[in-house]
Amino acid sequence: MPPGIVVLTGAGISKESGIDTFRDKDGLWTRVDLEEVATIEAWHKDKKKVLDFYNDTRKSFRAAHMVPSAAHKALARLEQKYDGEVTVVTQNIDPLHEQAGSRRVLHMHGRDGEIRCMNCGTISDSDEDLTPHSVCQHCKTIGELRPNIVWFGEMPQHMDEIDEVLQRCGLFLAIGTSGEVYPAAGYVLQVRRRRPRAHTVELNLEPSVNQTLFHEHIYGPATLTVPPYVERVLAQGWKH
Repeated sequence: MPPGIVVLTGAGISKESGIDTFRDKDGLWTRVDLEEVATIEAWHKDKKKVLDFYNDTRKSFRAAHMVPSAAHKALARLEQKYDGEVTVVTQNIDPLHEQAGSRRVLHMHGRDGEIRCMNCGTISDSDEDLTPHSVCQHCKTIGELRPNIVWFGEMPQHMDEIDEVLQRCGLFLAIGTSGEVYPAAGYVLQVRRRRPRAHTVELNLEPSVNQTLFHEHIYGPATLTVPPYVERVLAQGWKH
């Protein structure tokens, strides 16, 4: 079986679907104080404020009717047609990869449309507004439900699974990511050290912070760069 492919995606791949990146000059974190809405301390201090913020953000996402881009669809095609394992590791909380047809998706930072109980740990699909009086359907605890989104200072999700697929990786793609946020920014170095024969490719709007760690660089909008690269992999492998 051919070596595995791991695709790391960041906010840049979803920007062309209309979802703001968080760190751009006009991104979400320039408009709100992350210390007040995106930390566990903020949640304990004022659950209503934090939950209202996520309720409103989710509604705005739904109202925009965002759909997968050509880049999302190309990655789904890669998984469907490639003879080996293809895993998308995404820093994004949106479900656009799944909507495009990808099935092996690991959301490092959680996923929009899911809630988690801080008492029993149960994760459930839900688009309902949360309040400090919401009741967990599993353990019946009141006031311990929160969005299943990783806040600042919390451990990213699926770390063991990500480590496993990186150990089997023969081709590592980084798409639409700045290379500034760890641990994701360290994955390319991890692959280079553990898998010396692996090929690493950056597909980005512009060079990332760690662009020197990639064997190959392709710059431009994801909708224009990812589909042809996927077709090249399916037709020829990743020889360059």
